[in-house]
Amino acid sequence: MTRWLIRLFIKDSEDTSKPSVRAAYGNLACVAGIFCNLLLFAGKFTVGTLFGSVAIAADGVNNLSDAGSSVVSLVGFRLGARPADDKHPFGHARYEYLAGLAVSVMILVIGIELLKESVAKLIHPSVVEFGLLTGAVLVASILIKVWISAFNRRIGTLIGSETLIATAADARNDVVSTSAVLVASLAASITGINRLDGLAGLAVAAFILYSGFGLVRDTLDPILGAAPDPALIRHIEEKVMTYPGVLGIHDLMLHDYGPGNRLVSFHVEMSAAADVLASHDVIDNIERDLARDDGLTATIHYDPVVVDDPHARELREFVRSKAAELEPAAAIHDLRIVPGNSHTNVVFDCAVPPEYLTARDHRGTKLTTALRDAVKERWPDHFCVIRLESNYGAAQLEPDHKH
Repeated sequence: MTRWLIRLFIKDSEDTSKPSVRAAYGNLACVAGIFCNLLLFAGKFTVGTLFGSVAIAADGVNNLSDAGSSVVSLVGFRLGARPADDKHPFGHARYEYLAGLAVSVMILVIGIELLKESVAKLIHPSVVEFGLLTGAVLVASILIKVWISAFNRRIGTLIGSETLIATAADARNDVVSTSAVLVASLAASITGINRLDGLAGLAVAAFILYSGFGLVRDTLDPILGAAPDPALIRHIEEKVMTYPGVLGIHDLMLHDYGPGNRLVSFHVEMSAAADVLASHDVIDNIERDLARDDGLTATIHYDPVVVDDPHARELREFVRSKAAELEPAAAIHDLRIVPGNSHTNVVFDCAVPPEYLTARDHRGTKLTTALRDAVKERWPDHFCVIRLESNYGAAQLEPDHKH
């Protein structure tokens, strides 16, 4: 059914990099969710009211809130698809992240409300009647929610949407909660222990709250600026290193302005002896290929490196080796030598994880001091000028200056 819906409603469905196709996927998932959840609300709320089950009625209200969540997601997709303008030059795709956060908060609210209802049911239990109609409605609800969860997860994974992945998790929670309600209602009807309905509600509320907190954390991450996926960083680094003349890459930063709208910047090291125009042409090719193949808007800085100076090469290898010994997470780049009358300055950058710059034990400062002392001990007339900086990506590839 999923494939049929995609073929029926989405043109050029395989080209998910196009904003219009992405928005069409999101709209389809949201409209399907609204329709199914309204249908489930009507059925479960009616049955719960008629047969006196607060758990079934609450589960129906949960479906109504799910329909509301789908409306919020639909608005998020429509706003996120708006093109860039003067006030928002990087587009509006982050609206989708906000929609995902709203859905996650709604899940928490549902969990809190169900918790309150379940406690009240435990304190003041009422007779739960279980009939064929009740069972049929709950089983139908479970089957529909299984499909909604799978449908949203498939589309969410396909287009990289945290909003739809959150919606899929919400539907999965509904499968668990409705299954618990079905078992509790049947058990209460057979045993006459009406508090089972409230106990089932408590268990479901705890599960929903646990899931909701996790979803809030996941949807907040891209809004706050989470570290990029290490696999993506590694892919960029390895891809760049395949181009002719590239000796190393550092200072890589990835900026996420919403799904399908990412900017990347980094420095590439190339031989200072190479033709500048030829090196610039290689950089242009890298930027074009990243845009075409990976959907990344790249800004690349060219760093010329002296590769035919034996002393510079020896210094570079010594500092890199010492840094790896002291702090494996550190990366050395942009090393150059500035000779003087009384001493020689060794200037380089040292990239470390962000927490090193703010650590109370002064890990970053201790590292630069140790590197400075090590160079001084080896070459007494050398003085290190070190710029400590944050490494925003994963472990960066060290340049190979032996070639």
